[in-house]
Amino acid sequence: MKSRRRRSKKKARPMRLGEPARMQAAINITPLVDVVLVLLIIFMVMAPQMRKGPDVNLPNTTKPNSQGDERGRILVSIDEAGGLWINDQPVAAEHFDETLRAAVGAETNPKIVIRGDAKLNFREVREVMVAIEQTGFRGVGLIAKRAGAEGK
Repeated sequence: MKSRRRRSKKKARPMRLGEPARMQAAINITPLVDVVLVLLIIFMVMAPQMRKGPDVNLPNTTKPNSQGDERGRILVSIDEAGGLWINDQPVAAEHFDETLRAAVGAETNPKIVIRGDAKLNFREVREVMVAIEQTGFRGVGLIAKRAGAEGK
């Protein structure tokens, strides 16, 4: 007995082996977003640690007091060579009072603190304190590092 196979009326397509699947032309941005978010987190963590202004080797003290809130604080730095800086801008001594007034702006009770290099004579720091007082500002603070603390 012969068995009969039924053939469909549709033509059978030959099977093609090894034909690559059709590629989709779309860009995957997930890795890009991952990298951007990691960079954002790195910059957010590092931003508070970045110091502006000159390198100043602070004098040591046994018990420094906390400065409290740093917002609205005007930072006057005196580097090892005696150069003056207000926040992160170098200032000539003859323009110190004008630049300090401009930095303070409309602040009614500014917090002015001095970062003096440890190699300076206190006389030089005192001259800056007197200049700030003559400009009309009272209550100048000094920044020091805890004795035995690493870094500047």
